[in-house]
Amino acid sequence: IQKINNLWDFTSLEKLDLNNNCIEKIQGLDHLINLTWILSFNRIEKIEGLAALQKLEVLDLSNNRISVIENVDTLENITHFFIANNLIEELDNVLQLKKFKKLFTLNLSGNPVTKEDDYKVFIAAHMPNLTYLNYRVLDSAVKYQHVLEKMQQQELQRQKHEEAQRRQEAELKLHKDAFVESLNGSYLFNSLFQDDPEAETFRLIPEVAPLLRFENQMVELCVQLFEMDLTELQRRQTEVNSFCSDLDMVAADYQQKATQSKAELQQISDLDELDVKINQCNDEINQLCKSLMTLEFQLVSQIEKFDRNISDMVGNFSETVAGFVQFRDMEDSYHQKVKEIAVATLEKVAEGNLDEDLPDNVALFTEKDAVMDAVATSHDNHLLKISERETRLIQDKELKQNRTRISDIQRYTEHLKEQLEEL
Repeated sequence: IQKINNLWDFTSLEKLDLNNNCIEKIQGLDHLINLTWILSFNRIEKIEGLAALQKLEVLDLSNNRISVIENVDTLENITHFFIANNLIEELDNVLQLKKFKKLFTLNLSGNPVTKEDDYKVFIAAHMPNLTYLNYRVLDSAVKYQHVLEKMQQQELQRQKHEEAQRRQEAELKLHKDAFVESLNGSYLFNSLFQDDPEAETFRLIPEVAPLLRFENQMVELCVQLFEMDLTELQRRQTEVNSFCSDLDMVAADYQQKATQSKAELQQISDLDELDVKINQCNDEINQLCKSLMTLEFQLVSQIEKFDRNISDMVGNFSETVAGFVQFRDMEDSYHQKVKEIAVATLEKVAEGNLDEDLPDNVALFTEKDAVMDAVATSHDNHLLKISERETRLIQDKELKQNRTRISDIQRYTEHLKEQLEEL
């Protein structure tokens, strides 16, 4: 037999043995919904055509040419799966069978995958309900119990890691949408001293270390700003969603008109009448472009107003809790005290009274101008990073997207005109 055919009337059939034929494709079984057994030693290269056989319990596809276990998701009641002497190579492909909780017996003998080291251990670890593998009792669970436990623990850790990563990505997206990423901690404070060798040198001086206690104050203010802008995110999203909804309505309305106009144009045979209709279509396309641009400018106006509101909020925040103004005040205070300590250290070096336990690079404080320049450069870098973070906070990404949307409107208008020209 070369083809499975003419079986659709046997809807009560429970067992089907097609062994030792020349069948190359599984097909024609959709109506045999009561099948529980299928035996087929043939020339099959792909598992398919089994989706309707949800009662299937025994599937024997041994001695075929199958290289991938696939298209078996609906076989939830399968208890025995024989796929010996095929071309299965990937262990991960086999491990997808772990979702079948009723699977009792599995035969993989004669497949390339069985040449992998400890493949039985992997299968035992991922299929704890499996009792027989390759017609033998699966005793690996006892023999390699410690290995199995380790693998199961690793799998659990992997799942936890993936879940934590998904949560972290979702949280980061939320923070970016609110423009407050990395504000809920000491990131801003740490960034002041990142890639700043002068600051690192000054921090080695014992008198400088206590000055860094302003980190707690900066972190507290950052968290307040972070929480405030998260609460504003929903209002921003509501405004943008309202615009997008209006935009979709206008586009859908004119798309419907364009479809109707296209159908009308195709039915017109009089050339003069056709010219009149084409001119009307051009007018409608121009009106569409004007409507979309009007909506876009309305959005820009709303965004500019909202941006001013954000600036007001930041201003109010600065007035009440000192915000970024206080960040700069903290940095100015730190800078002034570091400058005083640097001058005192220079004097000690000049007088030869420097403490012996100070690092060598601090002991190199010999040129006053160079040291003062280093202090000033460090201070400027810190203020620059504070200003950059403040600027990022009050930006609204919708403003950046404005030009992109206008370009999209223009391209869409040109597309409609090209369609009209083709007609």
